Amino acid sequence: MKKDGKLIVFSAPSGSGKTTIVHYLLKKPELNLDFSISATSRPKRGKEIDGKDYYFFSLKEFQKHVGKGGFIEWEEVYENNYYGTLKKEIERIWEAGKHVIFDIDVVGGLSIKNKFPEQTLAIFVQSPSIDEMERRLRHRNTDCEEKIKERVKKAEKEIKFAKDFDVILVNDNLEKAQQEAYNLVKKFIG
Repeated sequence: MKKDGKLIVFSAPSGSGKTTIVHYLLKKPELNLDFSISATSRPKRGKEIDGKDYYFFSLKEFQKHVGKGGFIEWEEVYENNYYGTLKKEIERIWEAGKHVIFDIDVVGGLSIKNKFPEQTLAIFVQSPSIDEMERRLRHRNTDCEEKIKERVKKAEKEIKFAKDFDVILVNDNLEKAQQEAYNLVKKFIG
C-alpha cells in the first residue's frame, strides 16, 4: 500500500457533531480531502446509499473480508454490527493524490493512529456534556429510545479514550468547532 498521503481521523460518540464537521471540511477544495467510506454489516438506514454512505456487506461477506486481511481496522461496534476500513479504500484515495478523512468510531480511530502514527491526525470531537449529546440524538429523530440509551451508554465509555487522541475538539458552538477543525487540518497537511 502506498503510504504518502495523510490520514485525518474524526472520532466521537454519536451526537457530538463529527459528521457535520467532516462534511464541512470535505467542501473545502484547498484541503484536498476525500472521504473514507466504511464497510458495515448493519442494514441500511433511511436513504443511505451503498458505496456512498457505507459499503454494506452481509455478516458473512464482512467476515470473509476479515479472513482475507482486507481491513486496516474493524470491530464489532454493536452486537452483530461490524464496521471497518477497507485497505482498498485508503489506496483508492491516495492513488487519487488526496488525503483521507475518516468519520469513524473511537476504537477504529485509535487503531488507524496506531498503525500510521506519523501520517495521522486524530481528533476527538466532544459535545459539551452527555446530556447535550443525548438531546442532539433525540433531535435527530433517527433512533428509537432503546438505541439512544445504547448510544449514551457507549458514549460514556468512549469519552475515556479522548485523552489518547492528538486533539480534543469541544463542539459547543458548531461554527467555531468547524473553524478550529479546518485550522488543525490545514496546519497538519502543511
